[in-house]
Amino acid sequence: MPLIGMRNVSWGFDDPPLLEDISFKIESGERVCLLGRNGAGKSTLFKLLRGEIEPDEGEVWRQKGATVSILRQEVSAAPGDTLFDVVAGGAGEQGQWIAELNRLSRLKPTSKLPDWEDRQEVVQRKLDAVGGWEAHTRVDSLLSRIPMDPDQGFSELSAGMKRRVLFLRAVAAEPDLLLLDEPTNHLDIDTIDWLEEFVLRQVKTLLFITHDRAFLKRIANRIIELDRGRLVSYRCDYDTYLNRRTDLLNAEDQQTALFNKRLSREEEWIRKGIKARRTRNEGRVRKLLKMREAHQARRQKKGKVNLRIQEAEKTGKLVVEAKSVHLKKSGVPIIENFSALVMRGDRIGIVGPNGIGKTTLLNLLLKQVKPDSGSVRHGTHLHIASFDQLRTLLDEEKTVRENIGGGNDFITFNGRRRHVLGYLRGFLFSPERCRSPVSVLSGGEKNRLLLAKLFIQPANVLVMDEPTNDLDTETLELLEEVLFEFNGTLLLVSHDRTFLNNVVTGLLVFEENGRIVSYAGGYDDWQNQRSLPEADIGAEKRSEKRNKKKPRNKKSRVLGYMEKRELKALPGKIENLEAEQQALFARMSDPAFYSESKVEITRVKGRFDRIASTIESAYARWEELEAVGNGDSG
Repeated sequence: MPLIGMRNVSWGFDDPPLLEDISFKIESGERVCLLGRNGAGKSTLFKLLRGEIEPDEGEVWRQKGATVSILRQEVSAAPGDTLFDVVAGGAGEQGQWIAELNRLSRLKPTSKLPDWEDRQEVVQRKLDAVGGWEAHTRVDSLLSRIPMDPDQGFSELSAGMKRRVLFLRAVAAEPDLLLLDEPTNHLDIDTIDWLEEFVLRQVKTLLFITHDRAFLKRIANRIIELDRGRLVSYRCDYDTYLNRRTDLLNAEDQQTALFNKRLSREEEWIRKGIKARRTRNEGRVRKLLKMREAHQARRQKKGKVNLRIQEAEKTGKLVVEAKSVHLKKSGVPIIENFSALVMRGDRIGIVGPNGIGKTTLLNLLLKQVKPDSGSVRHGTHLHIASFDQLRTLLDEEKTVRENIGGGNDFITFNGRRRHVLGYLRGFLFSPERCRSPVSVLSGGEKNRLLLAKLFIQPANVLVMDEPTNDLDTETLELLEEVLFEFNGTLLLVSHDRTFLNNVVTGLLVFEENGRIVSYAGGYDDWQNQRSLPEADIGAEKRSEKRNKKKPRNKKSRVLGYMEKRELKALPGKIENLEAEQQALFARMSDPAFYSESKVEITRVKGRFDRIASTIESAYARWEELEAVGNGDSG
């Protein structure tokens, strides 16, 4: 039986309205993803479902007794609230008494609270009356899922941890339908994985808005798209949805072209001479008038964002070199013994939990932060353009136009003079919107404006810190294309797994105690390589052996003829083995490798393990023979 739905709902102040004649329903057990471009009305639809606003026409209905809970994009809570208070607040009246009991248990009997026992007894009776003890157990269970003190102040948390706590608040009442508005924004990859697992196991019915395609693919079993005020439902997976949507848009384009052709022919007919107008068919005239009305009412597809990077001259082959960099903050290692080479054309992603130091690493590579020890060196001809996740490059008090043109009407882009309004039109800003202050823009609009400001600078090195937040899926895919075609170097911080897969050629991953490990490929490649730690371990061991002082053999003896030949051949043998090992490792790091037959996968892995063992034995034999030879020559 359907839990909730809309029937012929319209809402909006403009003509045509933002939402027009919408009808749909959600059944129990469905996990529905709501897609649509920024500004299409997705958050408005959520408010209608929650009863926060009323439709201008039509009806929003829900099953009797059905409860709805929501996780919003914005983060909010009372200044003095603890984690316990915030999560318990999701349980309604029961939650208020649960939070009060928790506060009393923290205070305990004191001279300042002489009636502590009486107050506690009152609260316990209230909990009995509203059946709140089960909810109390549920709140405790939810709080046990995060590694934080429940009595810690909510305001002290990072943005990502606040989102996690607010998600627990949304599920505390065990709603029949959970609404999630961009649940993965500001979350790191580990937390997104946690959220996915929780939703799949604990949440039965869900309607969510997201631009995280990996999250969408794993969670949704149905997709609905809001486009030009209308809603279209797709009961399929995301890849099938893309194909069906393309077919639908192509069919729409064909129908529009035929309609325009017929309309043009009828307009030509009606404008014929006086004799023709006297003898014209009145039915045909009425049909033309209806066609004119249909053309006037037709809602055009919104244009695509026009993303192009203004590239500067090429850098030198070396872009950035970091050597043995150490950095501490308040005595805690942030970056420990980090070395890396960034070459021209590299597209490097930086991955790690929130607060671990990803932005600090970017600033260090840009020489905006000095290391405690070690060095950072830049190559030649670097022209750097930076995208800041905090949007500090935007002046909130100035208009959209002023942020781009700086008071000028024209800018220079790729050697050509362009009007500021024409340039901004390519980022979907209308002339009216260009005159608005930045402070009134949505999150998606601010990110589009930041991209417009970023790409206006001639650059051969792009530094982007969380550029994907608040961008709709279509703009994300266009950004992927333009970054893929960019001939310069990219340094990128992102938690968007699909974006990382489609853009970067290598990852720098934060691990424990400030250790940063380099991996080839994107997110999926990193996940595959994590299951093969032997390669890194083997490389470290070999490095240690090379740098290790060769021990002298206490017992003096002379190498025989065959031993001398063996010693001479060992370096070449080890070199060949390591080359083969490297080739095998590269093959195993390719995701396509795991689509081969099980026999071939087993054979390659077996050969890889045998080579590692043979190399270790060869190094040990080399040291043994060299020790004898050095003793003989001494």
